[in-house]
Amino acid sequence: MTQTSAPAIHPTAIIAAGADIGAGVSIGPYCIVGENVVLGEGVVLHAHVVVTGHTTIGPRTQVYSFAALGYPPQDLKYRGEVSQLVIGADCVIREGVTMHPGTTGGGLLTRTGDHCWFLAQSHVAHDCKIGDYVIFSNNVMLAGHVQVGDYVIISGGAAVHQFSRIGAHAFIGGIAGVENDVIPFGMALGNRASLAGLNIVGLKRRGFDRNQIHALRHAYRALFAPEGTLKERVEKVAEEFADHPAVMQIVDFVRTGGDRALVTPRDLAGVDA
Repeated sequence: MTQTSAPAIHPTAIIAAGADIGAGVSIGPYCIVGENVVLGEGVVLHAHVVVTGHTTIGPRTQVYSFAALGYPPQDLKYRGEVSQLVIGADCVIREGVTMHPGTTGGGLLTRTGDHCWFLAQSHVAHDCKIGDYVIFSNNVMLAGHVQVGDYVIISGGAAVHQFSRIGAHAFIGGIAGVENDVIPFGMALGNRASLAGLNIVGLKRRGFDRNQIHALRHAYRALFAPEGTLKERVEKVAEEFADHPAVMQIVDFVRTGGDRALVTPRDLAGVDA
């Protein structure tokens, strides 16, 4: 076991030879840490935590009881390849959370950003890529290969279909079933989830000013208007709002595309942000 200073390890914890334990790490009762695990400076494993596989946890992240991090992915194509789970710095991982490493189909890597909160019983599947300052409420479930942008909030019990993308600053409502891509700043509700406008509360909390929100509202209405094709509407919005970075973030998201369609409003004729 490599140590940069003496961490605080409870005598009931099991730490495999080869585990890299950073300075100031605290490992509580009955925790298990595997031989290929890296725990950054100041990481706290509270009690009954299992960290296994090729898992790296960033500095100062806290992990609570019965979380299981780094077990093999739940993918029938997985054949034991060496793959990684990388968790960012200053995260909070609450009771019963599960996170799995990647597969060959997703670059052999699952990654979370910094300053994320994963509340009790939430799940991050193989090959997911999660941004910074993301919040998962209780029982949130991500299937494989999902991409989640910065500052996204996913409410309790929501489930996200594999290969879906959720753009930065989006809000997903409780018990939502998200089977397609959610635009940046969008608010998706229901099962199956549809857009219900923009995440105005989140925009205000993040410091977006009145003019930025006004531009986003107008762009949203134009993007999801009933007239023309989506491609035509995207190009019109891109031309009209070329000087608005937040709007162009939505345009770039749509243009980039993915394996899933877009989550749209249920009633395009009555679109309102």
